[in-house]
Amino acid sequence: MPGTVLLLAASPVGKGRLVDAASVLPVLAAVPPGVLAGTDTANVVELADPLEPQAVLTRLRAAAAAPGPLTVYIAGQVQLDRRQRLPHLALARTTASTARYTAFPWHWFRDELRLRPAGATTLLLDLHADAETWELLRGTPLDAGRGNAVYGRIAPPPSRRTVAAPAYMKAVATILRSGFRPPVEQLHQQALARIAPESAGTDLVLNTPGPSAGDPHAAITAAVQSGRHSDADALAARYEQAAVAAHGPASEEALHWAEVRADLAMFAGDAGRSCHTWLTVATVRLNAGQAPDAPAVEAAVDRAHHQWGQIHDPARARELGAALAELRGRVPGRREGALDHVQRQLRQLQTQA
Repeated sequence: MPGTVLLLAASPVGKGRLVDAASVLPVLAAVPPGVLAGTDTANVVELADPLEPQAVLTRLRAAAAAPGPLTVYIAGQVQLDRRQRLPHLALARTTASTARYTAFPWHWFRDELRLRPAGATTLLLDLHADAETWELLRGTPLDAGRGNAVYGRIAPPPSRRTVAAPAYMKAVATILRSGFRPPVEQLHQQALARIAPESAGTDLVLNTPGPSAGDPHAAITAAVQSGRHSDADALAARYEQAAVAAHGPASEEALHWAEVRADLAMFAGDAGRSCHTWLTVATVRLNAGQAPDAPAVEAAVDRAHHQWGQIHDPARARELGAALAELRGRVPGRREGALDHVQRQLRQLQTQA
C-alpha cells in the first residue's frame, strides 16, 4: 500500500525566529518519496512556512485520512500561548503575544492522528524552543498521541541574535539520500550521532516506539478493519469499566476509553451514539472542574457537534441537539457561530416529523 509523507517546516518571520526551519526542505525533497515513507511508493505533501493554522490543519487532516503508513517530518519551533501556556508550533506570522491565534496548537497533531490505526504513524521532529517553553517541556513532554512512534529532538534556545539550523532533520535527510531507509529507531540513532558534537548533550531526545503487539489499541484497530465493530466496542468497554473501577469515572484513563468508544461508534456508522458519548465526555470533564476552553473539553464538544450533523433521525437529532445547544452555550470553541448553527438546525428540526 502506498505511504503518505507530510513535510512541515515552519518558523516565524522576523526577530522571533529561532531556527531556519525551511532550509531543510530542499534536502528532504531530494529524497525519493518511497524512501521518505519507507514504502515502495508514496505521496508527499510539503508545507513551507505556512501562514495559517487552518491551512496546516487541512493538510494534516487529509494526510491522516490516507490509508497506509504515514510519516510526518516536522522542523520548527515551539512556544507557549500566553493564555493557557499550551505548546504551539510557531508559524510565519506568530509572535509571542499572538501564538494562540497564529500558531498551530500541538494538541491538534494528537487529535487529528488519533483515528489512525495503531502503529501506522511515525513522527520525526526537529524542534527548537524558547526559554519559557524549554523549561516547561523539560518536565512535560510533548504528547503526539497513543499508538504513534515519535523520534527526534527538542533543542534549547540558541545564543542571542543567532538563528539555529535544523541539524537533526538535515542529518536524517542526508542519511536517507543514500536511497535506503533503515529502521526508524536506527535512523534516529544515526542522526543523533551525527549532530552529537554540536548538540553537546543538551537536547531533549524524543524516542517513543510504536505500540507493542499486546497493546489493546492494536487489537481494537484490527477488529475495526475487519468490520467487527461490536467486538471492538466490547473490548473497549471492558477497558473502560476496568479504568472506572481503578481510577474513577472522571479519570483520564476512563475518559480515554470513553473517547475511544465514541470514535468506534463513528466508525460503525452510529452517529447518534457517537454524539451522545462525546457529549457525556464533555459534561464529565466540565463537572470535574476542567475549563470550558481546555483542549479536551473543546475537542469533545466539537466532535459531538460534528457527529450530530450526521444523524438522520429527526427525533434523535432534536433530543441530542438540545443537549448540544446547552453545552455550546458553555463551550463555544474556536469556530465562530457554533451555537448559532446548532440553534438554526434545531429550529429546522422542529418542522420535521
